[in-house]
Amino acid sequence: MGKRKTPEERAAEEARYILAQGACTDDEFEPFFTDSHQAIRNTAAMNPDASPAVLARFAQDRFWSVRVAVAEHPSTSRETVLGLLEESPARRGVVHHAARERLEREGVKFGEDGLPEAAAGQ
Repeated sequence: MGKRKTPEERAAEEARYILAQGACTDDEFEPFFTDSHQAIRNTAAMNPDASPAVLARFAQDRFWSVRVAVAEHPSTSRETVLGLLEESPARRGVVHHAARERLEREGVKFGEDGLPEAAAGQ
């Protein structure tokens, strides 16, 4: 079992959650790209004020839940969503499927290979 958090650590974590939810500018998002707490990064990635540039950076997060939040965010650019797709069927997981669902809702057609038809011939 892990070490219990002190009241100070819990308070600091709660403060970071509040800041992640309230960030409005790209500069205000900066500390969350490297926050040690995955859920705080996820909260920041779901923030409705996150810009396409902020979301592109969160798309590189090592945890899938943050990348899924990016795929589902309405401000994420098409280029970023396409970058979340996996070419190898063996590597396709929840992130790939979230990105695919988003793209299909936007009218993108997928081929039998599981990739967008326009990209399949490239």
